[in-house]
Amino acid sequence: MFLGAIIGDVVGSRFEFDNIKTKDFELVTNESCFTDDTVLTIAVMDWCIHAKNPKVDASSYLQKWARKYPYAGYG
Repeated sequence: MFLGAIIGDVVGSRFEFDNIKTKDFELVTNESCFTDDTVLTIAVMDWCIHAKNPKVDASSYLQKWARKYPYAGYG
C-alpha cells in the first residue's frame, strides 16, 4: 500500500501542475521527484511501524518528517 502511493507520487510528480490526458508517457524521467505526498506517506508508515503505544499521536511523526524535508511542496 505505502509503496504504491510513493511510486504513484514520483510518476505523477512532473504532471502535478500540467495535467495530461494520455497514458502514453515514460513513467520516470529526470523531471520526476518525490513530493510532500511521499514524505507524509513515509511519516504515516513510520508511525504504523514504530508507535507501539496506541496513545502516540501520528502528528509527531508527521512533524518530524515534514521538518526533515521542508521544501517538498506542501500546499
